[in-house]
Amino acid sequence: MDTKKIETVLTALEAPMLETLQTLVRIPSVKDVPQPGAPFGLPARQALDKALEICAGLGFSCANIDGYAGHADLGEGTTEDALAVLGHLDVVPVGDNWTCDPFGAEVRDGRMYGRGTSDDKGPVVAAMYAMAAIRRLGLPLKRKIRLILGTDEESGWEDMAHYRQVCGMPRSGFSPDADYPVINIEKGALHLELTGALADTGLKVLRFDTGDRPNVVPGRAEALIAGDAALAERVNTTDFGWPVTAEMTAEGVLLKTEGIPGHAAMPEGTRNAIGLMLLTLKRLGVQGTLLALADRIGTEYDGASLGIKLADQVSGALTCNMGIIRAGADGVRVTLDLRCPILADLDGIAAQAARALPQMTLAVTKKTPPHYVPEDSELVRKLLGAYERVTGERGYAMAIGGGTYAKCLEEGVAFGALFPGEPEMAHHADEFISLDSLRRNLRIFTYALIALACDEGSV
Repeated sequence: MDTKKIETVLTALEAPMLETLQTLVRIPSVKDVPQPGAPFGLPARQALDKALEICAGLGFSCANIDGYAGHADLGEGTTEDALAVLGHLDVVPVGDNWTCDPFGAEVRDGRMYGRGTSDDKGPVVAAMYAMAAIRRLGLPLKRKIRLILGTDEESGWEDMAHYRQVCGMPRSGFSPDADYPVINIEKGALHLELTGALADTGLKVLRFDTGDRPNVVPGRAEALIAGDAALAERVNTTDFGWPVTAEMTAEGVLLKTEGIPGHAAMPEGTRNAIGLMLLTLKRLGVQGTLLALADRIGTEYDGASLGIKLADQVSGALTCNMGIIRAGADGVRVTLDLRCPILADLDGIAAQAARALPQMTLAVTKKTPPHYVPEDSELVRKLLGAYERVTGERGYAMAIGGGTYAKCLEEGVAFGALFPGEPEMAHHADEFISLDSLRRNLRIFTYALIALACDEGSV
C-alpha cells in the first residue's frame, strides 16, 4: 500500500475526527446517580450511546453491553485473538479554576479545551478514526480490531468487570490513556480509608468536606471552625506561606485554602489543598486526629512521614495522595490513593500506614497488583515502531504510577496519547489537547493497528 494514499485518507478524516471529539466532549459524562440501563448515570450512558452511534456510522459492528461499556469491531475473528484498544468516555468532576466552559469543546490557538479532551475522549476518537482509515483503505486484516469503550475508568472499573463477565476479554492490546512512547509497567494501587474521631480539645472543627475522587489532587479546600471575628482577622493577617482566607458566617469562621490540582499518579507540580488546610488548622491549634494527619501527611506526596517512602529502579517512587476528607460530628474519614513500585509489598505498606496513624482505623478499599509486559514482546516492539515511524524520535518503554485499562489484558500496555514534553492536563483545570497532537495520534494509531492486525506486507 502506498504511504501517500494512507496520508491522503488520514488527512480527509481529520475534520470529522475533530467534529466527533467536540460532540463527545460536550456530553458531561461525570459519574452520576445510577438509572435503569445507565449504571453510572445518564450522562455516561449518553456518551456511550453517541460514541457507538458514530462508530456504527463509520462501518463498525457495535454492541452496547448493558450500559456498562461497549465495543466496535473491525474485521472478523475470536474475541481472545482480537487486538484490543481500550479507552474510556467517563471524566472526572470539573473541579475549580476553569477559565472556559469545561464542556464547551472550544477550539482556539491550535487547542481544543474541555474536560476529557486529553483524558480520554481525544485519544479514543483518534483510535476510532485510525480504524476508519484502515477500513477506507481496504487493508486485509489477519485479526479483528476491537475498540472497547468504558464508562467507569475514573472510579471503580465496574464497567470492565461487567464487560469481562459478559463478553470475555481479548488477550492483547493497548490503552491510549497515558504517555508515549510505550508504558509497559504500571505500578500497583492501594486505596486506604482512615477513620477516627475529632478531638474534644483545641481548635473546634465543625465541618471539613473536600474532594470527590481519590485519584484527584484537590485544588481548593474549605473548613468551618468555631471562632469569632478576631480569629478571622488573625487568619487574614497571618502569612502562612500558602493562600489562606477566612470569613465570618452565621455558623462560624469559614477557612479556604487554594492549592494546585492535578492527577494523583503525577503529583509533582501539584499542591494538595487538603494538606494545606490541615497545616493551617495545625497552626491554629487543632488537636487529635486532624493534627496527626497534618503531621503524618500534610502536603507530602511521597509517604515519607508515614514511613512508606520507597522506590525501585524499574518503576520509580511511591506516590501518596489525600484525595478526600470528611470531618464533622460523625468523626473524620480520609481516603488515600497510593501508587506503589512494582517490587513493593502492598500489604506491608498498608500495615505501616496503620502503625503511623494509631489514632485512626485503616481499611484497604482497593488493592491492584502491578502490571508488566516485557520490552522485547512483539506488542511493545511494533508499537514503538509505529511511534518512531511517525515522530522520527527514538522509542522506549517506561513505567508510570497511573493505572490504565491495559491492566485488564493479559498482555496490555499503555500507548499514548501524551507526547514527551507536553504538559499533563488530565484532571487539571482548562484541560486541553493540541490539535496537532491529535492528528499525530491518528497517524501513530493507524500504523500501530496496521503493524499488529493487518497482513504482513500491507504497507
